[in-house]
Amino acid sequence: MGNNFEMVAKTLYGFEPILAKELRALGAMDIQEGTRNVKFTGDKGFMYKANLSLRTAIKILKPFKTFRISNEEDLYREVKKIAWEEELEVKDTLAIDATVHSEKFTHSKYIAQKTKDAIVDRFRDKFGERPDVDLDFPTLRINVHIENDICNLSFDSSGQSLHKRGYKTATNIAPINEVLAAGLLLLSGWDGQCDFLDPMCGSGTILIEAAMIACNIPPNLNRKEFAFEKWKDWDVDLFEKIEDSVLKKVRDFHFTITGYDTAPSAVQKAIDNVENANLSEFITVKQQDFFESEKERDRRLHMVFNPPYGERLDIDMPVFYKRIGDTLKQSYPGTEAWFITSNLEAIKNVGLRPTRKIKLYNGALESKFLKYDIYEGTKKLHKIKDRD
Repeated sequence: MGNNFEMVAKTLYGFEPILAKELRALGAMDIQEGTRNVKFTGDKGFMYKANLSLRTAIKILKPFKTFRISNEEDLYREVKKIAWEEELEVKDTLAIDATVHSEKFTHSKYIAQKTKDAIVDRFRDKFGERPDVDLDFPTLRINVHIENDICNLSFDSSGQSLHKRGYKTATNIAPINEVLAAGLLLLSGWDGQCDFLDPMCGSGTILIEAAMIACNIPPNLNRKEFAFEKWKDWDVDLFEKIEDSVLKKVRDFHFTITGYDTAPSAVQKAIDNVENANLSEFITVKQQDFFESEKERDRRLHMVFNPPYGERLDIDMPVFYKRIGDTLKQSYPGTEAWFITSNLEAIKNVGLRPTRKIKLYNGALESKFLKYDIYEGTKKLHKIKDRD
């Protein structure tokens, strides 16, 4: 127990319960859901495992210091007191990210600048030299979070956001974020136990995340580096041991994962990204218009997709969404269909009643994640069958 410490996993709005569930499954302790974050306890090996394995986390932060401040000078004084030379060498580099929720402090960039000044001034006073700033690949990335008058300093163990899995080299207009895609799949109950279709797959993100969930492949296996690899206590042997242990839990998949798109360029990008993720044996991508398609097999189908919202593409949205509903009704019996949209007006044209609605955000856009159960025959017949 002595080697355990508290960590904070940051996530997207609405994903806190799924992230908490992921953490429980990994073996985290003391799990507490917050807003866009989940706190938990674990050791250094668990921090490595969390970064490798969590599908709905954006960053894993390791809290370092907490203090109360009234103004920017308090911040400077408190940060300068800290023995930063125990965490950094003069030749090392640093980066500061700041988030501010306070009436006293309103400018996050100024807070980041003030924190950086305090750290480099301490080095300059003690050694006559100072670490440089490197915004891309620093030795130490420090997260400053101010809530009212409480300042929390944390070390960012992830580095670049964990949605940057490392497999996506080609993207389309409005690509979906990988963490958002994984969260949608987990919210929809996707577990790899039936066929899967993304009928508007774009550059293939939902397909790839679906395959990784189905096969229990760690989502961040393809990443080139994590921030903790530059920390003073980096343990490469422990990391490799953790990597081996999560890879042993990969499982077989016995169904199909298929993606459609009408644009040849999108299909090619999706194929390239699937290859980058080493998932070509599980995923098929076709140039196909969903509105002219029908269900390929007479067995259960799980569908998750991200249709156009009308934000960047010139489409007649009422007609487009009506065609989604018509195609599902006429051509996809025995399907559980989910899609996300921020076009809340267009939903009214689907012509089907959703069985679930979940409020989420796609970037800054308030969105709804909707579930439609498409039964074999009519719903009434289905209910009679259930009674029998």
